[in-house]
Amino acid sequence: MSLSTPAGYHALDERTVLDFLDGVPDLRARLGGSPESWAVQEVGDGNLNMVFLVDGPDGSLCVKQSLPYVRAAGESWPLPLDRAFYEQAYYRAVGPHVEGLTPHFYYYEPALYALVMEKLSPHIILRRGLIEGRRYPDVARHVGDYAARACFATSDFGLTIEEKAELNATFARNTSLIRITAEVVFTDPLSTSPRNRWTSPELDDLARTFRADSALKATVADWGWRFLTNGEALIHGDLHSGSVMVTETDTRVMDPEFSFVGPIGFDVGAFIANLVMNFFAQPGHASASDDRRAQADWVLDQVPVFWDAFESRFLSLLETGSRGDVYTAGLFTSPADQQALATQRRAILDKIFGDAVAYAGVKTIRRILGFAHNADFERITDHAKRAPLETKSIQLARRFLLEPESFRTAADIVAAARAI
Repeated sequence: MSLSTPAGYHALDERTVLDFLDGVPDLRARLGGSPESWAVQEVGDGNLNMVFLVDGPDGSLCVKQSLPYVRAAGESWPLPLDRAFYEQAYYRAVGPHVEGLTPHFYYYEPALYALVMEKLSPHIILRRGLIEGRRYPDVARHVGDYAARACFATSDFGLTIEEKAELNATFARNTSLIRITAEVVFTDPLSTSPRNRWTSPELDDLARTFRADSALKATVADWGWRFLTNGEALIHGDLHSGSVMVTETDTRVMDPEFSFVGPIGFDVGAFIANLVMNFFAQPGHASASDDRRAQADWVLDQVPVFWDAFESRFLSLLETGSRGDVYTAGLFTSPADQQALATQRRAILDKIFGDAVAYAGVKTIRRILGFAHNADFERITDHAKRAPLETKSIQLARRFLLEPESFRTAADIVAAARAI
């Protein structure tokens, strides 16, 4: 299949990426030496893009380039190249507010739809570390703090009307990836889409049951509508454990190409969902020397750590950092006003949490019955082991969506997961 691409665009490879970097003086200086002395490796293992790691005598870089199709599906699923533009625009928008929690962004080449950023080393993908049974004492707190800072700064609390309008105008055009989310997250998993897959035949009956669940489908569709219409802040749009790189002490959030102005709870819920799914998957990675029970308990305990970090930071910013045009200080002058404002701030956090629980349910269902799964379950090669764990996870997801009154706090999520 032949795909049309803009003039000047070509897909980079391990040779031409060196020519590209050599042509940008600042990038060449960061690597040091000459292209002959640089080592390059293509490591992209996600669904969409090419990723090159380049090492030189004086430093290292990471180059990420859009392809004109979904990499996981091939040329049969064409996709506009402009997702790289939105990724770099997101880094520019949130970078000043989350210093040290994203890779350092260096350069964007619009003709190639390629961005260049810090190569993170010795970091690994959080999902991989959790599957291997590693623990990262700070990661949940770091990601919670990141999500609160990034979302607050790009919301109507942190931006003026004019600034928010500019943000909307930019990211509303990220339609190709917004459409992917609308379809593969909110529509496909509960329909008969040919893109869907699941652990078969073990989950065939479960998939049919979910597709026939009218109440569940209506609820998911409603959350899809809210996803498209509730423009609270510039959200990452894909904040899962595969979008976080970690060491024992350092955490960096990456891959914000799905970013757009949407509901804050979508980011929060995505990360909660991935912690809960990893909790359920842990027995499938057990060995004779480690039944993974302690690891599973530790992972699940990170849910309240994550939420508490988000909540405390967002609330602190509401109290001290608001510069936007909502809940303006001049409106609340008396002690009674201040009490009413404190109550309203609490209600804002409660709403975000409620949204997050629902979106956690949606994101879990798509990872088990939809197109793109996660390695937490996929690396359990024995279907007889994997299917019961996926079933537990998706049963809790259904409760998130249909029994929202049961989940008022992060402790409620922990208790419900342990009960299953």
